[in-house]
Amino acid sequence: MSAVVTESPETTKPGLREGAFGNATALSCRECGHQVALGPFYACPECFGPLEISYAFPLVTREEIEAGPRNIWRYKALLPVPSDIETSPNTEPGFTRLLDAANLAAELGIAKLWVKDDSTNPTNSFKDRVVACALSAARELGSTVFACPSTGNLANAVAAAGARAGIKTVVFIPSNLEQPKQVNSAIFTENLVAVDGNYDDVNKLASEIAGEEEGWAFVNVNVRPYYAEGSKTLGYEIAEQLGWRLPDQVVIPVASGSQLTKVDKAFQELIKLGLVEDKPYRIFGAQAEGCGPVATAYKAGVDAIRPVKPDTIAKSLAIGNPADGIYVLDIARRTGGAVEEVTDEEIRAGIVLLARTEGIFTETAGGTTTAVTKKLVETGQLDPTLETVIINTGHGLKTLDSISGQVGPAATIAPSYDAFKATGL
Repeated sequence: MSAVVTESPETTKPGLREGAFGNATALSCRECGHQVALGPFYACPECFGPLEISYAFPLVTREEIEAGPRNIWRYKALLPVPSDIETSPNTEPGFTRLLDAANLAAELGIAKLWVKDDSTNPTNSFKDRVVACALSAARELGSTVFACPSTGNLANAVAAAGARAGIKTVVFIPSNLEQPKQVNSAIFTENLVAVDGNYDDVNKLASEIAGEEEGWAFVNVNVRPYYAEGSKTLGYEIAEQLGWRLPDQVVIPVASGSQLTKVDKAFQELIKLGLVEDKPYRIFGAQAEGCGPVATAYKAGVDAIRPVKPDTIAKSLAIGNPADGIYVLDIARRTGGAVEEVTDEEIRAGIVLLARTEGIFTETAGGTTTAVTKKLVETGQLDPTLETVIINTGHGLKTLDSISGQVGPAATIAPSYDAFKATGL
């Protein structure tokens, strides 16, 4: 399967069925605007910039969306998927809860705070959204192998979706990945490959394989334009669950940066379609100090992202050379947001804070987002009087090692009432 376009194709890839990608019309370069036909391409033939999906949206109404299934396919008219997408086996992620986080709001001094909790997706992370769209693309392109390089959550989602779809699945992970995430992938596929190196090494290997092997659909490499569109559904759901309006502020964890850019794209699409009122909103990015190249660039006021070697407990955010980093900078600056970072200790404290205020056990990425939100308030970067949404991307049971030793029994006592009373509880 071709990964990079070497010349501009004149027509859509031969063999695609009518409507294979719904209302998508082409792949457009983010840098120069050059367009190429829909196919297994991810880099511009003119400037090697990243390609993303362009659409010719029909009239879409709130009523039509609300009548759809309670998963991401309720937004199928806005995604690169066929109109009969529900007939193909998938994990049906999405429409996760938007939790009114009054206790956390009081703790942080924010007037109104919501948590978009994606830990309740089929494999307990937001990655099920993007994988669902990538799986549809892989099917339509005739791929025979479904694959990915991953920091963990994506591996879980690809392995599960591949099993459900009955397609051969191969996932590549750093060999030092948290054990629960390895088990959560291995349970779905026998083809889990641990690579000695960090995520950037794994990603490089995946790109090499994608260029050499026919029929392989690497969800975040050669079908990345379709995959990334799945993140838009987070933005759609937030707006719909708020009663078809946009929040004032959103705080989003940053690994590759794709999730943040797609939430912004979703908000812009809803405005253009007249589904929400046009209003200002601010988008903030959250990183760990041990892997904060975008935050570093933001604070330095520069546009270039200098790659780093990750060293943080937030392994799902440990991408030292984020593909969408420069676009995260653009959006943060354009919307009046910011990109902030926190230490591993602050991440652990963020995990505990979210758990003990809202009953949500988040993974390290969610701890990062919570801790960054706290820091943004304390440093005056986030306006506490405005309605704010933070995104929890995954469940804490996947990253138990990061928090073990931080919490435990308040006391160990003899089985007697007197011993209990002595605890003072």
